Amino acid sequence: MSAATIPASLAAWDLNGWSKHHLGRVEDALSRWVGIEAPAGLGDAMRYAVLDGGKRLRPLLVLAAYEAALSAQSTALDVTQRSGADEAALRAACAVELIHAYSLVHDDMPCMDNDVLRRGKPTVHVQFGESAALLAGDSLQTQAFELLTPAADLVPAAMQADQCRILARASGGQGMAGGQAIDLASVGLQLTQDELQHMHALKTGALLQASVMLGVATGQCSAEAAQQLQQYASAIGLAFQVVDDILDVTADSQTLGKTAGKDAANDKPTYVSLMGLDASRQYAQQLHQQAQAALAASGLAETDKLHAIADWVINRAY
Repeated sequence: MSAATIPASLAAWDLNGWSKHHLGRVEDALSRWVGIEAPAGLGDAMRYAVLDGGKRLRPLLVLAAYEAALSAQSTALDVTQRSGADEAALRAACAVELIHAYSLVHDDMPCMDNDVLRRGKPTVHVQFGESAALLAGDSLQTQAFELLTPAADLVPAAMQADQCRILARASGGQGMAGGQAIDLASVGLQLTQDELQHMHALKTGALLQASVMLGVATGQCSAEAAQQLQQYASAIGLAFQVVDDILDVTADSQTLGKTAGKDAANDKPTYVSLMGLDASRQYAQQLHQQAQAALAASGLAETDKLHAIADWVINRAY
């Protein structure tokens, strides 16, 4: 997504251009960092996978949570400290987007979902070939951790280690990759709601939760406030997937920017197939209420951005 294509509900809330400003920073940083000097066309495939498309929800969650956590500090950071914290937050925002992009590249490949459309354009393996897509995904994953580990004088080493731990756990076998493994093993099966929720808490929710916790790790706040933000992120992560399942049966491919109806065609378990459309919508609203309640319980001063993002997750059309 370019800085000019902010989700409508965020744009309506946009206090002093917050969303537009930060989306512009993220897009500029990704353009400067992604795929530079990668040889033999690899950089082109990496940049194709990341730039000029996507909701950029995860970077926005990082930056919104960072500002919420930062608002809890009783003593303002000096200029050098604030500059370092801002840099760490921006790098974390870009890193989580690279992990998300790599997961989509691999998820779209013939050995998994075999999809041909992503973000309104041909998927990476269609555009560049399967080998290039595999390598592009691998390279985006490793570059994410490179972004989190700049020179120690730029971001404190302890913060780097904390950020790497959060992102690695969320994207590996105990998070996103584990959820994808359950998803592939569940084709044609009738899962219970608990089983479906566990799968999506890993596959989709873990990285969204990590986005919030990366912001918390950078901004620093009390353990009690951090726990409430984690509950917010858990609810939003599941709500995002419930809405995704709803849109898969109610929206068209042009609106979604990906193939609509793919879950049903592949006989994959979804909230809609398990609960029905109306019950799924009600469940999404319940999760939204849980997220908003967690923000209220956090006691943090600057949660307006996180409130607005939760609203967009529920009301989005793509």
